[in-house]
Amino acid sequence: MGTLRMAAVSAPFGRDLVEGFARVTALVAEARADGVGLLVLPEAALGGYLTDLEGEAELPPALDPDGREIATLAALAGDMVVCAGYCERAPDGVYNSAVCVTGDGVLGRHRKVHQPLREDASYAAGDRFEAFDTPVGRMAMQICFDKAFPEAARAQALDGARVVCSLSAWPVSRTNRHSDPAQDRWTRRMDLFDRARALENQVVWVASNQYGTFGDLRFAASAKVVDPGGEILAWTGQREGLATAALDVEAAVDAARAGMNFLRDRRPDTYAAPDGTPFEAA
Repeated sequence: MGTLRMAAVSAPFGRDLVEGFARVTALVAEARADGVGLLVLPEAALGGYLTDLEGEAELPPALDPDGREIATLAALAGDMVVCAGYCERAPDGVYNSAVCVTGDGVLGRHRKVHQPLREDASYAAGDRFEAFDTPVGRMAMQICFDKAFPEAARAQALDGARVVCSLSAWPVSRTNRHSDPAQDRWTRRMDLFDRARALENQVVWVASNQYGTFGDLRFAASAKVVDPGGEILAWTGQREGLATAALDVEAAVDAARAGMNFLRDRRPDTYAAPDGTPFEAA
């Protein structure tokens, strides 16, 4: 496969889909000019996130997963692989979803499984973590709070994902907020999750995030690319922009697993709840 140039986005996205697609168009053009093959936009890039997490939030526009907005995203992607978050309209409700596309169409989908605070008042929950094949290799997607659960990334790594794209609208703390967003406890926790999930699964981790404020939320930014050893290769900090890094993914993952291979050396027979129930991700 060779070296892949990857970019994680830190940028603001709101309710206006026309404005949102203008921003996506500009980001795709910037990434393409820089030779990027994989571009990861934030959670809720198409239509914006919830205005708060207390159960009274204003919902984003619910989009058809096979509709014109996703087709427009694919057309913009062209020969690039692009991941983006949106509110998905489904027969059984609406989901906080992510889609991965190229100009040829949809490569993969994910519905957010783990819902913080009262997000469940707005969205139905997804029920699986899977990997899928793309022109840049086998990869997987997560959305925001999913990264706080090690079983999620482990399941995707066991399914063959070598790149995991984590799309977020991760805010700083609402209580006891630090004056410096970089030192805020929830920014620091997000950064720890990103590095830990990459290291413990020996995968490349591409983490995007929303930027700025929306409703009652202030986002932590901090988009990054993390290598299979948990080292940050590129990082936006608390700024808007692209975190861009180039890496031979296959070689880097193989090298990380050549000695201490955390997937190979698992002991699934020892992982169980106190009642003897097997640990499902094992």
